[in-house]
Amino acid sequence: MSPQPAPLALHPDRLLPVDPAVRAVARRLYDEVRDLPILSPHGHVDPRMLLDDVPFRDPAQLFVTPDHYVTRLLHASGVPLEELGVGEGPLSEPAAREVWRHLCSRWDVFRGTPVRYWLESELADIFDVTVRPSADTSDVIYDHLAERLGQDAYRPRALFERFKIAALATTDDPCDDLSVHAALVADDTWHGRVIPTFRPDRYLEASDAGWPAAVALLGATAGVDTSGYAGWVAAMENRRQYFIEHGARSADHAHLDAGTAPLDPAEAERVYRSALAGTATHAEGVALRRHMLLEMARMSTEDGLTMTLHTGVLRGHHDPSKRRFGPDTGHDIPIRGDFTEPLRPLLERFGTHPNLKLVLFTLDETVFSRELAPLAGFYPAVYIGAPWWFLDAPDSVRRWRAAVTETAGLSRTSGFIDDTRAFCSIPARHDMSRRLDSGYLAQLVAEHRLDEDEAAAAAVDLVSGRPRAVFGL
Repeated sequence: MSPQPAPLALHPDRLLPVDPAVRAVARRLYDEVRDLPILSPHGHVDPRMLLDDVPFRDPAQLFVTPDHYVTRLLHASGVPLEELGVGEGPLSEPAAREVWRHLCSRWDVFRGTPVRYWLESELADIFDVTVRPSADTSDVIYDHLAERLGQDAYRPRALFERFKIAALATTDDPCDDLSVHAALVADDTWHGRVIPTFRPDRYLEASDAGWPAAVALLGATAGVDTSGYAGWVAAMENRRQYFIEHGARSADHAHLDAGTAPLDPAEAERVYRSALAGTATHAEGVALRRHMLLEMARMSTEDGLTMTLHTGVLRGHHDPSKRRFGPDTGHDIPIRGDFTEPLRPLLERFGTHPNLKLVLFTLDETVFSRELAPLAGFYPAVYIGAPWWFLDAPDSVRRWRAAVTETAGLSRTSGFIDDTRAFCSIPARHDMSRRLDSGYLAQLVAEHRLDEDEAAAAAVDLVSGRPRAVFGL
């Protein structure tokens, strides 16, 4: 007789403190927030999925192919990206089943990772999977998931409501006409809130080869002549206003560094025209981007868009994979973070401005207590973004919370950011954050550093109050 497959069961106290007395407090705090609606101020879900409300194709293209958290570890374990469907478009049923088999047969490589935690939560909580993925259970689980995906209750809109998502922000190109967002607003059968986010990265990177064409497109979309520096700035302002009219609450920036050094007007004009002509040096292009990032902060003080800054990632570290599969396919690698000096020009101008909210994210843990917490602990405009990407793991979140709270407190943080393309991982990620914060606050209560009623109020504020205050949701 073959052995029975191992069960997949989620412990109700997962991620809560081990000490029984502290765990009891954490349970009570978690009960205060576990069912609160989800506010997602930053993510990468395609809004067309919710507009069209077409059933998800298959388990592979829901859980594996679009999720670089999943594909990168499988790739590190010897599975080529093309065998995971990356860059391949819609998969045939046999191909999708084979992708799923790669995940299940290598389930062990995810031990101890947040990816394992999220996937188990998705499979068990949303899809009622009861056996652990493995080579032997791959087809059984695939068939179970495929059957569920054919039901109306598992279509995107139904899951959006089941997940209790109160607001979902997408990430959008400044030249997007936002017609999908407008169609969702106009749809009388849809009552969810999906808002765009202004993401102008490629229009700021003047040292990139495609930048002149990008700026020309920006100008054409805005109806502004971008042959000179002033037109570039005006086109940005025009498109920001267009996004605001369609519900945007933030402008998101992801660059290699956080530099904001200003250029004098004549130099900005000279470098801008040189970059358009393709004759600017790489250093000049970087200087223009840093100058424009300072301008984007100025725009936020005028139009009210929260400014989020994600820096310190070398995008496309493996150039052969980037050329073949494109960006966001698992080979972006963190570098050292640096904020204090690079942001000084911006903060000297706007750090005390009542209309600026600047949320700083990093992948460098060494700057949590050295730079981010002190900056947020002085400047009214600065908030500390939740651990993101490689750091959105249980132990990293605990280290972050301990490192920043002692200097900046709880109120100077952003609320949780799921930053995901994997739609079904949204509730798992937010639940993870709620459990971890409940545990952290319970420890403060157990040490008599915080009364339990204050801890309960803080737990609710971290889930609901912070994202509403910081992002205006």
